[in-house]
Amino acid sequence: MRSRTVDFACAVVAVGLLAGCAGLATTFLLRSIEHLTYHYVFGSLLEGVTASSPVRRAVGPVIGGALAGLGWWILRPRTEVAPLAAAVRNRERIRFWPFTFDAALQVLVVGSGASLGREVAPRQLAVALGNVATGWITRLTERDRQILLACAAGAGLGAVYSVPLGGALFTLRIMLKSWHPRAVGAALISSSLAVSVSSFITHDQPNLHWPNPDVSYRLFAYAVALAPLTLMVGLVFNRLMGWAGQRELPKSWLMIPGIAGAGLFVGVCSHWWPELPGNGRSILNLILAGGMTIESAAIILVLKLVATAAFLRAGARGGLFTPALATGAAAGTLFVLTVNAMAGTHYGVPAIALAGSAGVLAITQNAPLWAAIFVWELARPPLWLSLVFLAAAASTYGLRLVVRRLPLQRA
Repeated sequence: MRSRTVDFACAVVAVGLLAGCAGLATTFLLRSIEHLTYHYVFGSLLEGVTASSPVRRAVGPVIGGALAGLGWWILRPRTEVAPLAAAVRNRERIRFWPFTFDAALQVLVVGSGASLGREVAPRQLAVALGNVATGWITRLTERDRQILLACAAGAGLGAVYSVPLGGALFTLRIMLKSWHPRAVGAALISSSLAVSVSSFITHDQPNLHWPNPDVSYRLFAYAVALAPLTLMVGLVFNRLMGWAGQRELPKSWLMIPGIAGAGLFVGVCSHWWPELPGNGRSILNLILAGGMTIESAAIILVLKLVATAAFLRAGARGGLFTPALATGAAAGTLFVLTVNAMAGTHYGVPAIALAGSAGVLAITQNAPLWAAIFVWELARPPLWLSLVFLAAAASTYGLRLVVRRLPLQRA
């Protein structure tokens, strides 16, 4: 028993370090592709897109989408890459090279402007590396291996976004759905190690730039009042992505023109809305900087939903966390700017926008506590605002539970 515990502890450390390396590798590759696509050297993706020519904005996502489609057309008929959560939960076989190649294609399509999240690729690579590193340890049980692979996924998420607590809670609440002490300790250690390793490239800086505006405790009321809107946006997001994300991933050559066509849509739209390309970080930072009006928030809310669904429907694969965050932030911005215009108030946008993100993410992931903490760690505003985000996430999720029970009460 003691030998098994020692083996498990060593495996947790190895998984955390390898997840950090996965975060380093995917972040470096993503930035390289972004810089190549939009031909810029310094600054953010939004600055790069804004400074690039109209032709490059349109052609870059097309080329990246076509190359990614070609890669998936070569990969999928030859081997199956199971969804990560299902592979860990059902203890399916995890093949290193297919998982790694698929992760690289995800980074390629997101880096070239696709409206998908980048978080699946580092999680997938971290799981593939962790599976190889711990596979030779014979004294581990099947449950131990499941915990370790779930920790690898959460630590990979924590590494790319510099969210150690968010990564650990992702492991426990979403991957394992367990609060067993062994799992809690492993999740916290592995996620912290991964974030430490990835800090060589992320410098342990928040993923979003909090502008430090004046905030008021009245934000709690706004966060709760926002719930009907974020519930509606979250349900629409789930329904639309459920329709677009086909049960069986396409294997036809039609993926090549399909994903390229989705890239052309994003590229053309970026002529007027340069914040649209990418996973949604540009939208979030633009909102936090106060760069959106009522009209632009409404347009981005619709365009982000349509663009993300277009890539999924064409056969691309990627994350949905940041697209959900971006649509939620656009909804929160639309809400607070409308209230300010009608009531003559001057409440700041950043806190309510992030509250909207937390509300939508709580619906898409069925995890209000994790959503609130994840959003807070992304920007690291004053600590008490985490309670505002929790109020938004909990009220939205609670309203969903109430709505679900209404037909039963009528019957």
